[in-house]
Amino acid sequence: MKLTARSVSRVALAATVVAATTGGVAFLVTAPASGAASTLAAAAQQSGRYFGTAVAAGRLGDSTYVNILNREFDMVTAENEMKMDATEPNQNQFSYGSGDRILNQARNQGKRVRGHALAWHAQQPGWMQRMEGSSLRQAMLNHVTQVATYYRGKIYAWDVVNEAFADGSSGARRDSNLQRSGNDWIEAAFRAARAADPGAKLCYNDYNTDDWTHAKTQGVYRMVQDFKSRGVPIDCVGLQSHFNSQSPVPSNYQTTLQNFANLGVDVQITELDIEGSGSAQADNFRRVTEACLAVARCTGITVWGIRDTDSWRAYGTPLLFDGSGNKKAAYNSTLNALNAASPTDTTTTTTTTTTTTTTTSQDPGPGGCTATASLNTWNGGFVASIRVTAGSSALNGWSVSLTLPSGTTVTNQWSANRSGNSGPVTFTNVDYNGSVAPGRSVEFGFQATGSATGLSPTCAAR
Repeated sequence: MKLTARSVSRVALAATVVAATTGGVAFLVTAPASGAASTLAAAAQQSGRYFGTAVAAGRLGDSTYVNILNREFDMVTAENEMKMDATEPNQNQFSYGSGDRILNQARNQGKRVRGHALAWHAQQPGWMQRMEGSSLRQAMLNHVTQVATYYRGKIYAWDVVNEAFADGSSGARRDSNLQRSGNDWIEAAFRAARAADPGAKLCYNDYNTDDWTHAKTQGVYRMVQDFKSRGVPIDCVGLQSHFNSQSPVPSNYQTTLQNFANLGVDVQITELDIEGSGSAQADNFRRVTEACLAVARCTGITVWGIRDTDSWRAYGTPLLFDGSGNKKAAYNSTLNALNAASPTDTTTTTTTTTTTTTTTSQDPGPGGCTATASLNTWNGGFVASIRVTAGSSALNGWSVSLTLPSGTTVTNQWSANRSGNSGPVTFTNVDYNGSVAPGRSVEFGFQATGSATGLSPTCAAR
């Protein structure tokens, strides 16, 4: 979610550990030694979770707003400032000022940041709304790569793809310009995000996926199951969890969280708000919080706004603080539920990822191309992101060849066709990235087991 002015039709919609990791360094957050925690973040940290909120850059001058933010929350999501229309208002002209303002405010206060969202059918800039097919696919992948690379190492988790499934009984993908670019567009976005920001958790995020029996929930589940079975990089599923009287907290909510977790991904409640007031609203917030606490891989909760008046559904008073910044009954029930959870050891150990870049020395010349490789390596394997750049003439197709060290094997690739999986390997363009304007670039990538030592790609026009 979303814009503060949301369509009326949507009104009726229904750290596995606390340690923050950046660049392989673990930060230990300790809970109070005795007694109940007095803030949402501190209470969540006791069980190794976070408690976050959505933040608007335009409200950072409001002292009441900022004081609550600084005191109560340890995870921050930008409401709109990191979405596609905000970060790439004109094609290949990126704007990060508002997103940076939120990110810097959060990090200066020791908070982590969820990135929202890299690819979405809504809130696309006007230039992208007019695109279709291979041009749109290339533009989408470029957007994912550029934005995730810009924020590389600073984001805890990315909502890589947002709201790609249709409402109703079909359980199918939503018809959108992105979906019409090819059914593998979500997979391609996740692979591009992994290559661009390998340290961030990569999440799929959607609404109306809270009830385990709903077709939409099952559709998302099948996609995640498929991705996990094929090694597509997905680390978490976000449930937006917007509730009201027409779409109440389902009785099987915990079952939904647990079933996604059983696939080997984290689950995160990403945009929680519950319309209502008094004891009924308080009880619903308690139920949602306790459901998350009962699922080991439910790593945190984010409410979509701070005060009721900050909400995109302000008329429903759906948050934990009233318009004056006072704590509501829902705040107290949530805090009490967090404090009642069993404490966990919040120490974590992370593995450092090494990033290097190898650049070819070839002169592309007219009609030629160059290839550069950015490597993200670990003990036993690596991901390579290959950038193909056209020379002084446009490319109508390209191929990239390289020789892998003995014992190294390609396990999968994205945005390219492949011949061979060990020794000499050749990658060629797919239908949506073969045309490259003079001096411009496209990217593809692959994952491999073994060593990347001496990897030196060469590019040729087709």
